[in-house]
Amino acid sequence: KNSKVTKALEGFEFPPEYPFLPEDFVRFDESDDGNFYSAPRFVTHIDDEAIASLRTFYKAVFDQAPQGQYNVLDICSSWVSHYPEDFTAKRVSITGMNDAELKANKQATDYSLGDLNKDPTLPYDDSTFDFVTNVVSVDYLIRPQEVVTELHRVMKPGGLVIFSFSNRCFFTKAINMWQMNMNDGPGHC
Repeated sequence: KNSKVTKALEGFEFPPEYPFLPEDFVRFDESDDGNFYSAPRFVTHIDDEAIASLRTFYKAVFDQAPQGQYNVLDICSSWVSHYPEDFTAKRVSITGMNDAELKANKQATDYSLGDLNKDPTLPYDDSTFDFVTNVVSVDYLIRPQEVVTELHRVMKPGGLVIFSFSNRCFFTKAINMWQMNMNDGPGHC
């Protein structure tokens, strides 16, 4: 409750208007994402050190919740969610675009196929999840404001959203904003 993370936005003032333009969300390849993601990719999209760090972080966060009683949603998921092997969520729901990958995710209790770029509506009730995660996929969302609004809707009050990203991506599908200035520091593909 008193960590640097919980105080990260203290004193920060959000801009009065949404600061991004439609062209910020254009991609080099605007073809149907369903075609791009139709073939399963049973690979990890981050290296082993990044996976280990992410699992350690998730463990620290999930350990704060009542064990066996919390619900987790992983959006833009795949065959692996990078959660700690021994975590004890009551429910782990995942969404993604490839049926074979989602079926192979051993940590999921249920899954839903969907393209958040076509329809950012999530198929879950209001106030369902304690945690929402998104691993290395925020750079592909062309309607992030609508997606985050949906995350807010499906999260329980006081819930936590965790976005993680890396310097790797499918550059043809990453939004323009992600690629505009490759010299402004780490985090770009």
